[in-house]
Amino acid sequence: MEILDTTLRDGEQTSGVSFSTTEKLHVTRLLIEDLKVDRVEIASAKVSDGEFETVKKVAQWASSQQYLDKIEILGFVDGAQSADWIGNAGCRVMNLLCKGSLKHCTEQLRKTPDQHLSDIFVVLDNAEKRGITVNIYLEDWSNGMLNSPGYVFYLMDKLKDTSIKRFMLPDTLGILNPANTAQLCREMKTRYPNLHFDFHAHNDYDLSIGNVFAAASAGMDGIHTTVNGLGERAGNAPLTSVIAILHDQLKIKTNVVENKVNRVSRVVESYSGIRIPNNKPVIGDNVFTQCAGIHADGDNKNKLYYNDLLPERFGREREYALGKTSGKSNIRKNLEAMGIVLDNEAMKKVTERIIELGDKKEIVTQDDLPYIISDVMHTETTDTIKMVNFSLSLARGLRPMATVRIQIDGEEYEETLSGEGQYNAFSKALWKIYTKLNKPKPTLTDYNVTIPAGGRTDALVQTTIAWKFNGKDFKTRGLDVDQTVSAIKATMKMLNMIENM
Repeated sequence: MEILDTTLRDGEQTSGVSFSTTEKLHVTRLLIEDLKVDRVEIASAKVSDGEFETVKKVAQWASSQQYLDKIEILGFVDGAQSADWIGNAGCRVMNLLCKGSLKHCTEQLRKTPDQHLSDIFVVLDNAEKRGITVNIYLEDWSNGMLNSPGYVFYLMDKLKDTSIKRFMLPDTLGILNPANTAQLCREMKTRYPNLHFDFHAHNDYDLSIGNVFAAASAGMDGIHTTVNGLGERAGNAPLTSVIAILHDQLKIKTNVVENKVNRVSRVVESYSGIRIPNNKPVIGDNVFTQCAGIHADGDNKNKLYYNDLLPERFGREREYALGKTSGKSNIRKNLEAMGIVLDNEAMKKVTERIIELGDKKEIVTQDDLPYIISDVMHTETTDTIKMVNFSLSLARGLRPMATVRIQIDGEEYEETLSGEGQYNAFSKALWKIYTKLNKPKPTLTDYNVTIPAGGRTDALVQTTIAWKFNGKDFKTRGLDVDQTVSAIKATMKMLNMIENM
């Protein structure tokens, strides 16, 4: 089964998403070299001068690595213009956008089917002269098959013996369901058994993956995807989910390397600015996390709650959440991972505290366990770095100020600095102390503020900060009614963690 990924073309039509030249080149390389995707649609012809330069750079790289036939550009029925643009950019595959429904042909183009066909043949002729391979999109094909199938078959009958390499069938408005997707795709494959067909799903009814399953079952030769399901409106079929259903549910082989998908998804998340939902299959933060204690207990007893979607396949790890439903089995799993052993009495106390925190909607992580254990066992804290005091000021027309006093190994240090915001001022004062002491500091890589699920606008604020230190990526969390204070708590957890790294 061929996979065409159109993150950099159709995915870029997501509201607010625009990839730079460097980002497009990087994502293209990841898709082809790391994920082994068969084809990558990277742009539309004639968009802008900047896009032309971007495509040229991608084409130069692809040509140097013998990947040029994997790079595809959306073209239009415009005589020689798209073919010239694509050829001059250094590419040699055009995905020609034609009208796959009578309504689009007559009402948008205001042409007859014969006139549209005539225009398509002109493009094919110009592309052939330039040595450009043509695949064809039948735009609005799903509506065409439902409302004007005679038009679709007329178009196909006239084009099936041309030089067109692939016929691509888009559910442009996301109107299909698995039942009629299977029927319509099977009808195309039955009438034209020797042609190569791709299926291109949209997710307006949240059925894109179900429709991909149906299309692949009906004999489609290729599937179109985007990383993280990016795309116009409700998006396209997510690459990760498509791979999972093809490999597991249909036993269809692809060239995609599963254990690279999570890394690529995170890169695209960063470049696009569109966050991956925590419950998104395969790549969401929570999808390999067991919350219920009975599930962790079952995992200890011959992996009773495992399925074929093993996290290791996708570069992930199974985790056991800590909260009011976790129970001793979840807690024990996390303690084992940290090499901590507790007796039954200590385990009971830790469990009670975690349940108490869960009732308050606080998210407990593995990194929090040593603090909880220390607290419930009434032992003296082992933190070598402590917050003695801090003062934050914010006034209209003045830069925010922060005074920070911390204790390190019994010695106190204080600094005051201004910043762009209260946390920025706090960080600058803190790092000034670290600089004076020649202590290494981590890099902040992400900063996310959330109100716990079910919370109100006056609920506790949770700040999650991602760090990088000595080549290791990790996160710390803080919880408070004040956003800046929660971030400071997360930062103090980080300072004590890196002391032992």
